[in-house]
Amino acid sequence: MKKYFSKQHPHGILFSILSRKCDFTHFSYPKTHSCHCERLVCLKNQHTTCHAAFGVLVKTIHFMKSLPSFQNLPLNDRLVLLQNRWVPLFLLGLAQEHITFEVWDFPAVSILRNILLNGQQKSDVCPPTLAEVYKLKMFLNKVWSLDLSLNEYAYLKCAILFSQDIPGLKSLAVIEGLQEEAQRALHMLTLSHHHPRDHHTFTNLLFMASTLQMEARSMVTELFLRPITGQTDLQELLNEIIVTNRIM
Repeated sequence: MKKYFSKQHPHGILFSILSRKCDFTHFSYPKTHSCHCERLVCLKNQHTTCHAAFGVLVKTIHFMKSLPSFQNLPLNDRLVLLQNRWVPLFLLGLAQEHITFEVWDFPAVSILRNILLNGQQKSDVCPPTLAEVYKLKMFLNKVWSLDLSLNEYAYLKCAILFSQDIPGLKSLAVIEGLQEEAQRALHMLTLSHHHPRDHHTFTNLLFMASTLQMEARSMVTELFLRPITGQTDLQELLNEIIVTNRIM
């Protein structure tokens, strides 16, 4: 079989059929996992959910660009913050817009297709695992349980966006001041509630968001955005929007 599907037979019938356009053509062949949580998954209602998620991404970038404090930063700092903070801001946007979704097992036909195409498709991306989706849902449920107001969402996003701990930033003192201002405003807002929130709640939420930033970039891209953007480099697209002030 290996010989038959080698480059010497690129035009076999099955190869030709599988070479036609279909969903998930860009994914690599997954490794075999015995653990249930490592199953590869995709969205059930992909069309509806992905379009809703892309709308959240548009609102996320618009939020960043609407902040004078962000726009007044040097371009390099804006790009660094964008690259390192768009994912947790996007996740908060999913929560704010109450985007719900379900997943099911990744189609086996796509796995077979990538085997037969012998690695001709891009192999630098992979569908998310059930465990990754579970972590995301835990984060969303945590945010929903707080029943945040619009102002709380806004200040929380600012506290996440303006992080001086990111390598490559030049205006560290300014960004640190912006983060402290956002955290202070968020704290004062929580104290005004009839039932004030524990400040540790938001500290934990900020930590969860930062952790997901490290783990979730590929996951949210492949799960929610790849079906819309295709093979377009998403980071390059977002950078272009910031640089040129174009609208998505």
